[in-house]
Amino acid sequence: MATRIREKAAARKANADKRPHAIARYVRISSRKVKVVLDLIRGKSVAEAQAILRFTPKAAAPVVEKVLNSAVANAENNMDLDASTLYVAECFANQGPTLKRYRPRAHGRAFQILKRTSHVTVILDQAK
Repeated sequence: MATRIREKAAARKANADKRPHAIARYVRISSRKVKVVLDLIRGKSVAEAQAILRFTPKAAAPVVEKVLNSAVANAENNMDLDASTLYVAECFANQGPTLKRYRPRAHGRAFQILKRTSHVTVILDQAK
């Protein structure tokens, strides 16, 4: 059975996104809460996005700032790009696995608690 593994791998590598990015996986905060913070920095320059995140009073702000700083470091160290020319091209939060926990309630019942996680992705690009 010929599956053309080498050709498929070469095609995937050729079509891969070449922009600098960073991903934080299994962050213990709901993706709904992270998306509110990501909407604040989408399309902004890196310096402006860092300033916004530093003064945003949301629990997800330090997590997103850490991912943004990681993406900037990837751009500088791996791709030799200047941080002053970068902007946040894409940023999104996908839902991760949900931890299910149980809490005792009255009359011997159990109440399920859903501890949600998320995967936060920040993709940068150079300003034209």
